[in-house]
Amino acid sequence: MQWTDRIRQVKIILVVAAVLIAVASLFISQYLVRDLSIEERHKMEVWAEAMRSFSMADENTDLNLVLKVIDENNTIPVIVLDKNGQATTFRNIHLEGLDYEDSLRNASLMGQKMLAAGNAIQIFLDEEGKGDFINVCYDDSVMIKRLSSWPYIQLGIVMVFVVIAIFALLTSKRAEQNKVWVGLSKETAHQLGTPISSLMAWTEILKENYPDDDLLPEMDKDVKRLQLIADRFSKIGSLPELVPSSLIEVMTHVVDYMNRRTSAKVQMVSDFPREDVIARINGQLFEWVIENLCKNAVDAMEGEGRITLLVREEAGKAIVEVADTGKGIRKKDIRNVFTPGFTTKKRGWGLGLSLAKRIVEEYHKGRIFVKNSELGKGTTFRIELKL
Repeated sequence: MQWTDRIRQVKIILVVAAVLIAVASLFISQYLVRDLSIEERHKMEVWAEAMRSFSMADENTDLNLVLKVIDENNTIPVIVLDKNGQATTFRNIHLEGLDYEDSLRNASLMGQKMLAAGNAIQIFLDEEGKGDFINVCYDDSVMIKRLSSWPYIQLGIVMVFVVIAIFALLTSKRAEQNKVWVGLSKETAHQLGTPISSLMAWTEILKENYPDDDLLPEMDKDVKRLQLIADRFSKIGSLPELVPSSLIEVMTHVVDYMNRRTSAKVQMVSDFPREDVIARINGQLFEWVIENLCKNAVDAMEGEGRITLLVREEAGKAIVEVADTGKGIRKKDIRNVFTPGFTTKKRGWGLGLSLAKRIVEEYHKGRIFVKNSELGKGTTFRIELKL
């Protein structure tokens, strides 16, 4: 549990670090864009002054410097509006129109939007500054617009690569886990096979020599149980065969098994419908899932309480629920209950629920999750299967 908490803390730290880097990148880029915008406004003030000089020029005025300033603006979009709000000229703007006059009308509308946004410099056409005037309206250059959008594009590309990397890592991790599961299962089944065969042979010998011994039937049941466990492990190590099976029959087997293995203080309640519910399952593996859930419920109730097994058919799905009256699960632990190695018990490997999830979701293409859990009142696990 401490290990999973540490992993969660590392994930949170990495996410926070990524967010801080993203915010810092956006802040720095916006800071640079602001400085460039201020510089472009200064350029437009010089350009506006050049336009004022050009408008007030006479035949004795040298316009070489003025024309040079006006012509050197090849990046900043500019629209010049007269005092009536009509465009008189424009530069570095592509406008669609039937003719030049039509383009000027479109420029007037665009210039008024720039004026309303505050991107305009007003200049008077006389020395006193009280007569006619024009508004030099401008917009951000293409470079500034690209710089403004580039951090978002960059972050988007980085996020795509991060998502791809995480997906590849999870896929690789899952494939590695699958190999471990398969290898462990096959090896376990193989190791159990030899002693089980010997026990079966010894049981047959004892039956011949002591046919009336009352302990032999119980011993035979335990040997068959070991054989069933080995068979289950062998099925996990390979692709199990799914056949239409009665869920009520499977659940009844589990109830009978748990009644024999638990004390009278644990009450097993069956909530089954009258009509049978058929689903494509592997009976042995699915029984193992329900047994794991029931054993965890017994541990959570500390050997005293009620376990309710429910079977229903809802919205084209087979529903199986296992509810107990145990101590419940903390909300922060619910997301980790199916994680390999996670356990709240003093003793245990934390593999039971992980194995159950693998059997339900990987082999049966179903879904298993914690439906609800409340501290001190109990937990309900829900399994959804295709009919």
